[in-house]
Amino acid sequence: MGWIRIKNMVFHTFNGVLPEEKRLGQRLEVDVELNFPIEKRVLHDDLNETVNYAAVYQVVEAFIQTHNYNLIESLANRVADTVLAKYSQIQTIKVRIRKYAVPINGIFDHVEIEVEKQNA
Repeated sequence: MGWIRIKNMVFHTFNGVLPEEKRLGQRLEVDVELNFPIEKRVLHDDLNETVNYAAVYQVVEAFIQTHNYNLIESLANRVADTVLAKYSQIQTIKVRIRKYAVPINGIFDHVEIEVEKQNA
């Protein structure tokens, strides 16, 4: 089983609980990992045999730019659902979202959440 990974997509979004997050927005970084039987499906060097990761990027970007949630956990779940619904050949998806502007009184780099879902 193979994995296709799109790492560190960066989007300016208006997700968050606080009024400032909804008004000013913030940067989120997103990783998507797609589990796909590359060794069985990609036999002829043909784009139609695989998952077009440029198209997956566009699906993720369009969704994130048009949906706002209080929780990045909700955003990650919905991104995963959206990609799985569009690409039935994907067996498992992992979505990671990193948020740097988190209102925590402490020193840290970022908060990251990860969801993993399987296609029905």
